[in-house]
Amino acid sequence: MTPTVALTRETAQNALNAACAAVGLDAAGAELIRIGSNAVYRLSEPVIVRIARNGESIENARMQVQVARWLSGEGYPATRALDVDQPVRSRGLVTTFWESASEREEYAPLDQVAELIRRLHSLDAPSSLHLPEIRPLAKLDAQIGDLANLDRADAQFLENRILSIRDQYERLEFDLTPGVIHGDANVGNVILDRAGQPILIDLDSFATGPREWDLVQTALFYERFGWHTEDEYRTFVKVYGYDIMTWPGYRVLADYREVAMTLWLCGKAGTDMQAAAEVRKRVESLRSGGSRHDWAPF
Repeated sequence: MTPTVALTRETAQNALNAACAAVGLDAAGAELIRIGSNAVYRLSEPVIVRIARNGESIENARMQVQVARWLSGEGYPATRALDVDQPVRSRGLVTTFWESASEREEYAPLDQVAELIRRLHSLDAPSSLHLPEIRPLAKLDAQIGDLANLDRADAQFLENRILSIRDQYERLEFDLTPGVIHGDANVGNVILDRAGQPILIDLDSFATGPREWDLVQTALFYERFGWHTEDEYRTFVKVYGYDIMTWPGYRVLADYREVAMTLWLCGKAGTDMQAAAEVRKRVESLRSGGSRHDWAPF
């Protein structure tokens, strides 16, 4: 097994330099756009470089590149994988290369988000892609160790909430026909290209499974977070053609997403005081049923 390498500014920069050299690109002057689940760089030429958290994600990175090439062949508007031999494992981290769609990060309006999701759900992925089935509960299980960064009461609360979600999820009956899904579809993953046209980005959660997973975040952001207006959400529903909030299982998926967002942040709470404070705030609102409007993005 390849040893896990922590994703820091230093390790990401080292991986960037080595990976760019391996495919004949120049890393000089690269701009670090963000560092979270991935480190994302913009090169001096129109190329985006994504560096994943550890070297064990090579299969996922390969899947992302294959999905991007399939979508390109379908004429579907999504991020395009650069035509180089990738992914590249370097310095213990996995790197992928993408065509830069725009020099600025501008998000598409919700009607365009809905249209791209609707179009995606109309596609049948070839069996050669070997897309995984979505396993949301397994993802929580993989992160459960990060609860050690919390005080015992908060950790126990989240453990109990996960158990409750697990029990409810296993008894859900989904409305929509399952198939290919983005897995993390929301306004933050649909940007406008240089021509002002929407494209789907961040393909690392692509899978097969219930289509409801691609609708729940927009509903959650409207209903609990107040990030979308009612008019925006109603337009989203009209364009897509289905309102997940009318489905009895909506609350279970929404609860899952809240816990998943919080559990991901627990991984940073051990070394980041702001993240730790945000986790405490989120747990308290989950415990009390209070407003989520003050949850800060990370």
